[in-house]
Amino acid sequence: MGGQKDGSKTENLIQAIMESTKMRLDLIKWAIAAMMAVGFALLTAIGPEAATAARVETPDDAAVYKAKCAMCHSPKAEKFYDPAKSEDEHVQIVLKGKKGEKPPYMPGYEEKGMTADEARSLVKYMDSLRKPN
Repeated sequence: MGGQKDGSKTENLIQAIMESTKMRLDLIKWAIAAMMAVGFALLTAIGPEAATAARVETPDDAAVYKAKCAMCHSPKAEKFYDPAKSEDEHVQIVLKGKKGEKPPYMPGYEEKGMTADEARSLVKYMDSLRKPN
């Protein structure tokens, strides 16, 4: 008779553990669904453009210009910079590089990891250097 009681206790314990586990799984599923809903609501509120912009880290244009550009273009972007070219043309030159009449040639920075957005930001910074204060 004692064996049946022990078996019954074990079955009850197993059943209690299974019910507890099911409740925990239901709680986890609810929490995941709630987090997804909040994330979707935030994305909808700020818009996809803002979400993308938040992920793009723009380096400090002044530091990049000083380290990579000023040695050839001068501190005020006065050399080897044609203000008659469009912003898009300048962005492509920054990304792809350009061979001049003699070395050193303008290197392409896309192959070094620069994005089009970073190049555009750098070109705008160069334009700002050329304008009188």
